[in-house]
Amino acid sequence: MNRLVLSARLVQRSALRYTPAGLPALDLSLAHESMVSEDDQPRKVSMEMRAVAIGAVTQVLGKLAMGQGGTFAGFITTSRNGRGLLFHINSVEPDALTT
Repeated sequence: MNRLVLSARLVQRSALRYTPAGLPALDLSLAHESMVSEDDQPRKVSMEMRAVAIGAVTQVLGKLAMGQGGTFAGFITTSRNGRGLLFHINSVEPDALTT
């Protein structure tokens, strides 16, 4: 099974574009930081991941504020040029904004 659920925050979003099939698409970058346990030892994990959203989920992602967090779910594939991985987001649950 290829499924990723990631707690992250939005750090970059490109302008809305459309696929050749006419579907809305957004290119994004997500950042994640947390503490995990590895072999019973605490470890700080921090990373940034490229992502894309296609279809209806772009409406929710287009409304997220820069830096806003959420729980993003989808699948991983190789990028079009074959270099690196790309997270395809198909659902998101935004965190509530705090002021």
